[in-house]
Amino acid sequence: MDLPSIRSAYKRYALTYDAFFGPIFAGGRRMAVQLANTAANQRILEVGVGTGLSLPDYREDARVVGIDVSPDMLKIARERARGLPQVEALLEMDAEQLAFPDNSFDSVVAMYVASVVPHPERLLAEMQRVCIPGGDVLVINHFASNHPVVRRMERGLRPLSKILGFRTDMELDSLPRLPGLERIDVRNANLFGYWKLVHYRHDEELPDGPLTGEALAG
Repeated sequence: MDLPSIRSAYKRYALTYDAFFGPIFAGGRRMAVQLANTAANQRILEVGVGTGLSLPDYREDARVVGIDVSPDMLKIARERARGLPQVEALLEMDAEQLAFPDNSFDSVVAMYVASVVPHPERLLAEMQRVCIPGGDVLVINHFASNHPVVRRMERGLRPLSKILGFRTDMELDSLPRLPGLERIDVRNANLFGYWKLVHYRHDEELPDGPLTGEALAG
């Protein structure tokens, strides 16, 4: 995966995304919002906000910042956000290089993004960095099936990843184990548990200096 192919894929998807993926992903979106938005006046970052389907689900007293790399998806999200008091900003931004200071958000959520970005370890490290200690980091994504037939199909589709806009055979274990980011739960989300929600807690301050490659690898 690379940014040009991601932008190209989601330019194609933009006008039909809501109709096709909206109903399929609805349950997972609601689950993620409920876990991310648990109290009044929270500031929440949604990484890969897409067309903004989840924005109306946040509490009206929240302050939600959404980012996405696709300007075509963001255009639709901005139309959807009109009149939603909980939306603070919708910004074009690379999920692997977030332009926010450390500890900027009470919760950070990425819905259906981990298999899209080129480097999932950088995504998770950036989500941790901008989340306050004690805050929640949530990832919903499709991960490779344990069913042998489905698994072979997913692997067979991998050469088409750049066209599809996501990796079809991402393993759950490929999400890195980062210092100070505790994985507290993995639960099924959406149809037949084909997608999963991974719930992390940012439980301590980050060490001084950048994370090393060894730390990112877990």
